[in-house]
Amino acid sequence: MNKQIYPLLIAQFLSAFADNAILFTVIAIVMQSSHTESWYIPALQSSFLLSFVIFAPWVGHVADQYAKSRVLIIANLIKALGAGLLLVKVEPLLAYCIVGLGAAIYSPAKYGILPELAGHAFLVKANSWIEGSTILAILLGMMVGAKVADYSTVWALAGTIILFLASALVTLWLPVNRSKETESGSKLVIFGQQMSLFFVTSQSRFAILGGSLFWATAATLRVIIIAWAPLVLFSKNATEIAELTLFLAIGIITGSAIVPGLISLERLRRVRIPAYLMAVSIIGLSLTASLWPARLVLLLIGTMGGMFIVPINAVLQEQGQNSIGSGSAVALQNFFQNLAMLIAVGGYTLAASKQVDPVTSMLALGGLVLAATFFVSLCLPNNRVQSE
Repeated sequence: MNKQIYPLLIAQFLSAFADNAILFTVIAIVMQSSHTESWYIPALQSSFLLSFVIFAPWVGHVADQYAKSRVLIIANLIKALGAGLLLVKVEPLLAYCIVGLGAAIYSPAKYGILPELAGHAFLVKANSWIEGSTILAILLGMMVGAKVADYSTVWALAGTIILFLASALVTLWLPVNRSKETESGSKLVIFGQQMSLFFVTSQSRFAILGGSLFWATAATLRVIIIAWAPLVLFSKNATEIAELTLFLAIGIITGSAIVPGLISLERLRRVRIPAYLMAVSIIGLSLTASLWPARLVLLLIGTMGGMFIVPINAVLQEQGQNSIGSGSAVALQNFFQNLAMLIAVGGYTLAASKQVDPVTSMLALGGLVLAATFFVSLCLPNNRVQSE
């Protein structure tokens, strides 16, 4: 494994820690303010996702045209700006949207640089490390962020700004490489052409659809838990909700760690098994009414999710590097993933505004994931090299 991946792991850890600290800080701000409407927190999630969809035609181009290490620095500075706007009490929907813009720029550069550092032989392993360190950062970020935010949202926001700036500094140790020459002309037209080109193979189609399914599920489950935990488990603040989702994060770390030995790029069809188990576990969670069973089910959901998403990311990066550019491929993936998340979270926001019970919403989510997994699995490669 290229030793240059270590600065990326550190920079990504710091940035992801701050991303999740700021999420639970925003939740604490909302819970402590007059924004008590059931639709407001799902709307916050949607404002974050909007940038991934709107700017997808441009952020992949930027990641491929310029040194990805320098793009990561710019993205962290934009995230710090969004946190600063929250600090001076700008409307959370707008300020959190700016944080989302930084994240939209960060993602193609972060995943796009992996093939440059790892190569084919270590790409799944590198993704496992990235996912594992990211989820560890999520785990610590949401716990520390929630506890500090329950004490002082000002201190929590100041801390996230420092972390974003620290991540930008660590990124200076990454190599300054320009991946490929990008096409000139309208980025919207080029984005459409890249979309057509990238959907030619079954591997790339599955990477796009599978990633969209996973992240739409994760985003929707997270906002449902925010409403479900106080109702069913009587959670009272951001810290208690963060402690509950801790088990989901530990599960994803576990799944990300064990998947390289179970699912290689040549055995991609195996990912349908953890996807089905994830769907069944979400249905099981909707039937849970006490704390420890809920924690254990969340652990299982996370484990299956980690085993599902890591090989998908590796396939997408390799397919992208060999065709439209790894940065553009990740931007394309982000477009579909975040469009799926917007639709899913938007559907839940609508359901919440109609006073639909969160238990019912969670049960419906599990059923939809089960059905979607079946249809997405139809896009899995089915040849002698990659079949069971």
